[in-house]
Amino acid sequence: MNQKTHFIQPVVAVLVGGWIYISSAEPTQSDPKKQSSSKSETSHQQQTKENTMSKPTYVHEYKAIVTVLKQYLEGCKQAKSSIMKPAFNEQATMYSVDADGKLAGGAIQGLFDGIDSAFRPSPEAQGAIVRIEIVGTAASARIDANDMSGFCFTDFFHLLKVDGKWTVVSKIFHTHVAP
Repeated sequence: MNQKTHFIQPVVAVLVGGWIYISSAEPTQSDPKKQSSSKSETSHQQQTKENTMSKPTYVHEYKAIVTVLKQYLEGCKQAKSSIMKPAFNEQATMYSVDADGKLAGGAIQGLFDGIDSAFRPSPEAQGAIVRIEIVGTAASARIDANDMSGFCFTDFFHLLKVDGKWTVVSKIFHTHVAP
């Protein structure tokens, strides 16, 4: 039986100084038996590498995800959940670990309620999209934020492209001690 192995190559896009850096992680072979591959396998790998170079990148998807994440950040800065709501799927969830080390969270409405009742506008707050990883219609992202209404936190988001639009389906976070 002749089986072909297909690798999914995750893409990592990082925004640095206004530039988008995109890298594709190629699968590596650590098995010595696999390293002594035949000429046809080497030729296939070179052909695959050449084809990968000519395929479109995830730049468009990356920019669309950044737009979604910026809605969240702006909603935090302005302390208005109405600004961030469009970034989230109505079935989205949010979880963290509370002061007692227990799982806390649930429906994303808890975030919106907290933003509207406990946050204050923080126009000088800083937030950075640290990482975005995209594979097909799934993505994950990390945001680090300082002094959002007196809080410093790291958020991890999972996004899906539903009906052609990127949407946050889950958020987990860690709150840091504010400086």
